[in-house]
This record gives sequence, structure tokens and C-alpha cells, in this order.
Amino acid sequence: MKTTQENIFSSKTLSYFLQLSETMNYTQAAQILGITQPALTQQIKKLEKTVGTNLFYSVGKQLHLTDAGNIMLRTTHQIYDLLNVATDEIQQATSSTTGNINLGILASVETKVFEDFALQMYDKFPDLTINFHMLTRKEIWENLENNKIDLAIMYLPDASIKNWKPYNSQKIISDDLLFLHHDKDLAKKKKVHLKDTINIPWVMYPQEYYLNLTLREAFKNQMADLPKVASRYTTPSQILRFTVNSSACTALPRSFMLNLDLDKLKSQGVYVNDFEPKIKFDLAFVYRKNKNEIPRIGQFFDKFNDFLSEKDYLSRLQEK
Repeated sequence: MKTTQENIFSSKTLSYFLQLSETMNYTQAAQILGITQPALTQQIKKLEKTVGTNLFYSVGKQLHLTDAGNIMLRTTHQIYDLLNVATDEIQQATSSTTGNINLGILASVETKVFEDFALQMYDKFPDLTINFHMLTRKEIWENLENNKIDLAIMYLPDASIKNWKPYNSQKIISDDLLFLHHDKDLAKKKKVHLKDTINIPWVMYPQEYYLNLTLREAFKNQMADLPKVASRYTTPSQILRFTVNSSACTALPRSFMLNLDLDKLKSQGVYVNDFEPKIKFDLAFVYRKNKNEIPRIGQFFDKFNDFLSEKDYLSRLQEK
């Protein structure tokens, strides 16, 4: 028979509680967890019965944590922190040339340079496996928190993340957005203001993607209305294809555009301009503090820095 502690601190129980604490919505949490809403409700009720009090309460349709729920949430995070520390300490005793390195890469990031680097690492260290996971911004932070990925490759700054204390970051490159459109008059301008684009339909990233949120913030800061969105896609290549084959405009990272033939785009009726002011961001590694002390992670950073010292990131992007 399970003890009270086993009932409370099973991996499944904690993951269900954490997910509901994050979404504060039974339906949404159940969908993310891949279970039915009644099954989630039953598990939460079992947990509440075990601890002897309610962990959640409702005001209208809005769910909130009780005082006991806040204690449980704080304790759960402490448990995960301890497990992460233990995992890191164990990994620090392992070889630098064997094992797995899990990369969580923002789905809108061009991966060519990292793929080329992974091939080079395989040639030198065939027993070291680098795993690529293409994730949304929300999935990246969840996986970092749960130690399911070692390194995130993502855009910064990220204003939605409030607690940076457990994490470090290392910049890879500075980047900015370029404007792609079909307007010959705008093409004559050296730089384009967002307010001059609001009457053109846009193709954008999904609502919660970093670059979509960055654009929304830029429109807001420039006191310009949001344009009509014709369609949304998850990758730059998909967005570019829609733009070329429609009357819609868009914004894509300069790093992505480096690999494109701008003369060919112009022959297809697509023009490229800088924004004024620039919409800037950094591509960076993000990782839990002390993660770089794990031998294979430290070596990964050393070899990646050597890789870029031989030829810089943007030059490698332009390689065929």
C-alpha cells in the first residue's frame, strides 16, 4: 500500500498539479497532458484528499490556488530543483565524449549552422549524441524547468519570463527583422515604418510565437494599429512561400534572408526593406546555471566557439 508521501509526490501527480497550476483551466491542462478532463479532475481530487484540503478554488469561471495550493506549488518547484541539481551532479561525473545532449530549438529558428556543427561533432565524437527538439517558446521553458533539454536555442529578450534567476544565457548573434512586400512605392524607401504597412494583409507566425509577440509589441510601441492577418505559419520558409505567392507582406529575420537570392525575389515581385526603427533581438543559448559544468556540455560550448571562430555564424548560414 502506498504511503501518503508516495501518493503526493508521484511523478504523475506532480505533473498534473503543475500543469493545472500553470493554465488554471481544467480543459486546457487536460489537453496539454493528453488525458480527459474527468481524469484530471479525479487526480486533483485524490491529491486534495491526500493532503486534507482544497488546493484550488473558483470565482465564477476563474480558477485560483488556495493558500495550501501555493504551498504545494512552491514545494513542487523545490522538489524539481533538487532533482535537477542531483541529475546535474551525476552528469558532471560522466565522460565528455559519450551520452546525450538535448537541444530545444525555437521552431522559428534556422537550424543549418547547428546541423552542420552536429555533423562535425559526430565525426569527432561518435559516441556523443546531439538530439534536436523543435519547440514553441512555452515548451522550451517547460522542458528547461523539468530538465528534459540541456540547452535552449531561442530569441531574447523574452519579457514573458519573469524568473531568470536559475538560468544563464550566451549570445550567438544579434539579429533583426526585414520587411518583405509587393509595394513598388514602399520599395523606393530606404527604410519602412510599421504605420506604413497596416493597410496590407500580413502573413505571420502563430499567436504565441516569439516573433509574432515581438511584432505586436513593435506595433504597440509605434502606436500603429495591428494589420489584418491573412495566414499564420510556424517556419520562415512557409511564411516566405505564402508571401511570394500572395499579395501579403511579412517580416523575417535577417539571418534567414542571407541565404536567399534577393534579385530572384524582386523578379517575383517581392521587395525587401529595413524597418525604421529596427526590430532587434538576439539568438542565444539558454541553460540552467551550472549546466555548463557537465563535461559534455562544457565541451559542446568550447567546440561550438571554435566552430564559429573558424567561420562566423552568418557566413556559415550563407554556405550552400
